[in-house]
Amino acid sequence: MRHRTKFSFFGKMLLPGAVLAGTLMLSGAPQLRADEDCQKRIAKADHDLHKAAQDHGWDSPQAADRRRELAAARQWCWEHGRRWWDEDAQKWHTERDWDEHDHDHPPR
Repeated sequence: MRHRTKFSFFGKMLLPGAVLAGTLMLSGAPQLRADEDCQKRIAKADHDLHKAAQDHGWDSPQAADRRRELAAARQWCWEHGRRWWDEDAQKWHTERDWDEHDHDHPPR
């Protein structure tokens, strides 16, 4: 004896709808991951710069090295996502408008 189940229209559309929703959610994952990597990279470089400046002074070679790392992190973000994270303002920028000398002096 064969058992046959009848599905309503809603039941028939549930599986394709779930597959479509999953596909759409996963398609955004690489961009979210790149943004997260970018934000972490810049936050770490900014933190390392402030730590080097605190330990060795704002004009020290160590702080200068950390400034170059911060500039490189911003450039990496720009090249990989056409935006960069401003750790001090806690916001994204979609223009390449960072100031190369914004961390040359202690924060006020």
